[in-house]
Amino acid sequence: MSGGAVEARTTVAAVFKAACPDCRGCFELAAGALRLAIGASHRTTFYSFTCPDCGVPVRKPAGERIVELLTGGGVSTLRLHSSV
Repeated sequence: MSGGAVEARTTVAAVFKAACPDCRGCFELAAGALRLAIGASHRTTFYSFTCPDCGVPVRKPAGERIVELLTGGGVSTLRLHSSV
């Protein structure tokens, strides 16, 4: 056996608080339940998820801080490109 040290790492899954504008439910979602789309402007940058309470698809605008939090938390990101 080698005398090297083994380091144990614990990974904590990111959880985000969200609300549904349709049923007004408040809940926590894992990073895998959210999607982030980053466009060329604030109008085309948003995050989306399906409400776990009523099943409605929800789309909300994402400012710089939200983008930072979601990308840092491992949310799947799609970069939108405009055609020139």
